[in-house]
Amino acid sequence: MEPGEPIKEDRMEPNSAQNSTVGRFWDGLREWLQVIVIALVISLPIRFFIAEPFIVNGPSMDPTFSTGQFLIVDRLTYRFNEPQRGDVIIFRYPNNPKVYYIKRIIGLPGEKLTIENGKVNITSSGTSTILKEPYIAESHLSKESETITLDEKQYFVMGDNRIQSSDSRLWGPLDKKLIIGRPIIRLFPLSSLSIFPGKYEL
Repeated sequence: MEPGEPIKEDRMEPNSAQNSTVGRFWDGLREWLQVIVIALVISLPIRFFIAEPFIVNGPSMDPTFSTGQFLIVDRLTYRFNEPQRGDVIIFRYPNNPKVYYIKRIIGLPGEKLTIENGKVNITSSGTSTILKEPYIAESHLSKESETITLDEKQYFVMGDNRIQSSDSRLWGPLDKKLIIGRPIIRLFPLSSLSIFPGKYEL
C-alpha cells in the first residue's frame, strides 16, 4: 500500500431489491389498514343507526319467512314514524334482550284484543273489527282464546305460523323501546329476493 493511499474497509452493501420488496409490503399493508379503518368508520354508523343484516332462524314466520333467509333491516324509519299493524318487525326478546326475534304487529298501543278460537278481534275507539290475515296458512292457525288491553307504548306481536311461535300470547305485549326495525330487503336466497318482504296493508 502506497503512503497516503486511503484504507479500504470491508462493508456490506444493502440489498436494494430486498429493501424495495419490504418497503412495498409495508406500504401495501398501511393502505389496507387505511381502507379497513375508513370502511369501519362508514359502516358502523350505518349498521347501528340505518341498516343491519339479519338471518331468519326458526319456523315461527312460515310461510312468509323461512330459516336461513338473509334480510336487511331498516333501523331508521321507526325513529320518525310509528310502527303500523301488519308490519313485520325485528325486536329484542323481552326476556333476553341479547336475542333478536322477528314477528308481525297485530295490536297497536291502546287497543283491546280479543282472540277467540285463533281469530283476532280488535277494539279501538269503541269500534270492533275482526282482523283479516291472508298471510297465515290454514295449517298454521291456532285455536287459543284470550283478551288483552295494551298500554300506550305496547304492541301485540305474533308469528305467521301461530302454532310454532313464541310471541305476545306467551310472554306478553312488546314495549316500543325494544323494536329494532323492519326488513326492507330479502337478499337470500335469490329466488326469494324482494323489497319490503312480508308487507301487508291491514
